[in-house]
Amino acid sequence: MIVLLSVAPAAQDARLAQVQRGAAEAFLEAHPAGRGAPLAVVVPAYNEEPTVADVIAAIPAQAAGLATEVIVVVDGARDATAARAIAAGALVCDVPVNRGQGAALRLGYWLARTRGAQIIVTIDADGQYEADEIARVIEPILSGRADFVSGSRRLGTELTTDATRHAGVIVFGALISLLVGHRITDPACGLRAMRAEVTAAVVLEQPQYQASELMISAALHGFRLAEVPTTMRDRQDHATRTKKGGNLGYGLRFARAAVQTWWRDRTAARTRERPENTQCS
Repeated sequence: MIVLLSVAPAAQDARLAQVQRGAAEAFLEAHPAGRGAPLAVVVPAYNEEPTVADVIAAIPAQAAGLATEVIVVVDGARDATAARAIAAGALVCDVPVNRGQGAALRLGYWLARTRGAQIIVTIDADGQYEADEIARVIEPILSGRADFVSGSRRLGTELTTDATRHAGVIVFGALISLLVGHRITDPACGLRAMRAEVTAAVVLEQPQYQASELMISAALHGFRLAEVPTTMRDRQDHATRTKKGGNLGYGLRFARAAVQTWWRDRTAARTRERPENTQCS
């Protein structure tokens, strides 16, 4: 028997910002808790009107035998992203204020867990990733080999033309490999999968650079990481320039987020492991 959650989102998760709580409550009114598919595909979207419907349409109704549902978190878009996503068949949470991709993903994870998802996949709304590779990304989880799986353009196919970003992926892959003690080839892939409980256990604070935060925090919380080959294309014409700024600024902020996450979670892990002081008799 399915037990519906009657407690308001504000009471269930105090980390949701006030503006998100209202949007979450409206979402769960339309799409009640506990009634979701076992595989939730979370799509953060900010001004992605030209591409979001095509991305949703490409997401399979089933992946590796699991029924899927698509949850689009519209992050303060000023265009028709929400309307296009609804028309394409997604479940849409329309947040009226732009708070950043990290905040949109946190909300999407929470909604997916509340709906009852067992596995959560993320994919960007700009059409850079291949939705038919979702089954490949969730396979290591289904086979019991991993808890968190990231796609990798370096292991797969990179159909992009930005040489600076390509070099950055290599550099930051090496950095994060060093921080977590596990080889990472692509630390910024938007196509990834995880057990739903991973998103509840890790600490997520970054407004934008959540890919590295999520990966590092998952590793330092003891979850098993894996990568699989995936495809990445250039952004389509409307989004050829990333919303995260130029390459230099993006790289510096990405590195800062990675190091801050590692220091925060490493310190917390050491505190948890420290034995309690005992008094000498």
